[in-house]
Amino acid sequence: MRIEKNKLVFTLGRKHRRNRRSTRRAWTVVEQAVSTKMYLKSTLSWNVVIPAENLDAKGLMLQKAIITRLMDDFASKKASKDLGYFLAVTTVASIGEGKVRQHSGDVLFPVDFSCITFKMLAGEILEGTVHKILKHGVFLKSGPVDKIYLSHQKMADYQYVAGENPYFMNEKSSKIEKGVVVRYAVIGQKYMEAEKDFQAVVSLEGDYLGPIS
Repeated sequence: MRIEKNKLVFTLGRKHRRNRRSTRRAWTVVEQAVSTKMYLKSTLSWNVVIPAENLDAKGLMLQKAIITRLMDDFASKKASKDLGYFLAVTTVASIGEGKVRQHSGDVLFPVDFSCITFKMLAGEILEGTVHKILKHGVFLKSGPVDKIYLSHQKMADYQYVAGENPYFMNEKSSKIEKGVVVRYAVIGQKYMEAEKDFQAVVSLEGDYLGPIS
């Protein structure tokens, strides 16, 4: 077996297919191959505005005020089309010289920093938890993304079972229900500018995809 980027390429021979040890090794490699590329490390430059009434602070106190405001701005940003969801600021590299805004007296400081973001990409193999069951598919949650749709058309052999707690089940009694973790392949994703949120469509078509808990 070899792994090429996000794709799993299986080259197991006939003897190995019947060998339980090889199967266990294959599963181990699959576990390791679940993509971590949705976590991105980026270096950004933002302008941080400090209100005029907070400018009495000097030295470390001013630096703390700038970093605190950066954290607040970062949290409110939520997501962008190019970088995905903003998760955490990891390092503040530099804080530039402040520039006073003429009308308000506020001071704008250029800040260079590193951060971690989360973005799903087509072709990735990921895992998510089922949180909503519909007749024609299920919604999963992976990290900050909770609008991940798995259509019944993309989970071959699974049939919808109605009831107070509906679920999908196949002939091997494998169930997809609320709380179950599912390994899936990303087909595509879409950014919604107004909500600063992403939607994704995924599939179970492929080797070693489906419920894992």
